[in-house]
Amino acid sequence: MIVACGLLLAGYSIFSCLLLVITHFRPGSYPDQPHSRQMGIAFLLTLAVLQGVHAALLLGYPDALASVLYRACLFAAAPCFYFYSHPLLHPSLSKGSLWRKWPHLLPVLLGTMLPFALAFPLAFALGMAYLLWFARSIYRLRAERECFQRELLLVGGVVLIAALVALAGLLPTRIHTAQFFALYSCAIGMALWLTQLTLGLRPAMQEDIVAAANEAYRTSTLGNVDCERVQARLEQLMREERLYQNAELSLPMLAQQLGLGAHQLSELLNIRLAKGFSRYLREQRVAAACTMLLAEPSASVLSVGLSVGFASQSNFYEAFREIQGMTPGSYRKLMSAEKTA
Repeated sequence: MIVACGLLLAGYSIFSCLLLVITHFRPGSYPDQPHSRQMGIAFLLTLAVLQGVHAALLLGYPDALASVLYRACLFAAAPCFYFYSHPLLHPSLSKGSLWRKWPHLLPVLLGTMLPFALAFPLAFALGMAYLLWFARSIYRLRAERECFQRELLLVGGVVLIAALVALAGLLPTRIHTAQFFALYSCAIGMALWLTQLTLGLRPAMQEDIVAAANEAYRTSTLGNVDCERVQARLEQLMREERLYQNAELSLPMLAQQLGLGAHQLSELLNIRLAKGFSRYLREQRVAAACTMLLAEPSASVLSVGLSVGFASQSNFYEAFREIQGMTPGSYRKLMSAEKTA
């Protein structure tokens, strides 16, 4: 039974990893954290490889564990997750500051050179160290965003599962049997399921984490800034000049229009509006789309989405559902029906 569950969740995990790469890690999903996006994809691919090897083992191919690729992925998973989460949890650090942490990648090379009997527990010990760092970082954000404490509980569930697996991996090698790898496969599958559930509840959770981290760790850059004036100018740019219509609009571009640095604008949005730049921009575009959907009933939904600045129909639909709780077409029908009632 355990082996069957391991095989089932190994297949689910591979599919889930690919689905997350396609849906959650699209280029527009991390506009201000491109390196997080790249390392998030790398992390998911390492999990997919691990689960592929586990499936091969459970199907009767034990030699799959001896592959260099498997050992490399064992050691790469934790550093990839670190490089994914670090820019989100510490958004004030520059790209150069992050990549000066390249020694975190050295264990990947070390893992390919060690015998499996030594590499396996060492990889799990490394994973436990990274988990402790991540749990501590998340815990420090607990008071900054009450609105997503439920999602943080789910993240805590993922961390707990990973911690239990890491502890099991440190036990004597007699447990490293087919049953152990079946349980390992089940744990990865359950963690991915919780991840998908969390993202389903809050698709842009990474933006909330960045905003919370900015509040938790910030050293204010707005000491000499007239925030009231800048906020009024920002509203004017959106309301009268409709800057949101520019599909290429970025945080630095908008900051330049306001005479601020990118970090200053990011802090202002987080403090004054309690949201990140990407969320703010999506809200502006969706609000404009709502007006246009009702004012121009003959316009197609796609043309409305493109005219307010969304780069594609899928981006428009995802943002609209996130903010309005329904599709643009459903919104148009509902509002039109209410007007005629």
